[in-house]
Amino acid sequence: MEPTKQWHVDCRDVAGKRRDVSAFVNQGYVVMIAPPGETVVLSPLEVGRLRAVLRDAIVLTATLE
Repeated sequence: MEPTKQWHVDCRDVAGKRRDVSAFVNQGYVVMIAPPGETVVLSPLEVGRLRAVLRDAIVLTATLE
């Protein structure tokens, strides 16, 4: 069984409302969940956090192979 690891990145939608983008690993794939029907707006720091989350998820998939 694969370990459950989920990451979250805070962001805002185009109206400025706080949102959350999530990423997790499922059967060797990185799955991303954005707010339904929303566009996320990321600051430069949030983009860096998203990059780090995706890097961590890819590293996890490599350990599962």
